[in-house]
Amino acid sequence: MRGVARAESTGVPPDLLRSLVPPVWRSLPWRALTMAGGLGLLLAGATRLPDHAPDAELGRLVLRLTALTGALGLAFLLDDPARNTTATTPVGRPRRTVLRLAVVAPLSALWWTAVLLLTPAPTRPALGPATLEAAGMAGAALALATIAVRFTQTAEVGRGAAIWLGTAAAVAVLVPNRWGLLGASQDPYWAATQVRWAVVLGATVALSVLWTPEPLRGRPRRHGSDRLSPTGGSLSG
Repeated sequence: MRGVARAESTGVPPDLLRSLVPPVWRSLPWRALTMAGGLGLLLAGATRLPDHAPDAELGRLVLRLTALTGALGLAFLLDDPARNTTATTPVGRPRRTVLRLAVVAPLSALWWTAVLLLTPAPTRPALGPATLEAAGMAGAALALATIAVRFTQTAEVGRGAAIWLGTAAAVAVLVPNRWGLLGASQDPYWAATQVRWAVVLGATVALSVLWTPEPLRGRPRRHGSDRLSPTGGSLSG
């Protein structure tokens, strides 16, 4: 009986999680997500404007810009104006984050599918590498936001995370393709480029999982009367 009582006291009732879905839905940064998603769809749809469909390499560039736009929107996913009040709720940060991801992840998958369908077939590059790059950018955005939430008290971390993500994208452009992330399919090191994207995705997911939980509280400080003097005696004596 004690084991059951302990499990009930430490677990979160399913009814409580379900009751959190509506407030989580309302608290999501829909404006940033909608603006980023709409801009991404416009970029993908622009490939249908020319009389002749662009080639696959130009399509790869457009999809990279589109994926970056979507990732910039996801950088705002963990923004929570009520963070200082929700920090004391019985549902910890990991579960609240999972709820946010559970809402946004299917919508993001549908958005990326629409982006690919908007891109003409002659312009559309290989779907596997393009999707891997998009997932890596999304993972980087979430990792940056997670780090900001973990190590700062800021309630809305999206703007800073988006700036850091844009800076990282600018640095990636300057790195030679031989060692970077923006190689072309005809490059001899194209396979290595995809391996680097897989590493980026794995590392960012691992960092997000590692730093999502709240940090452990430090040991409580002793009262002034209990502290010891440098010579070993009590300061209260």
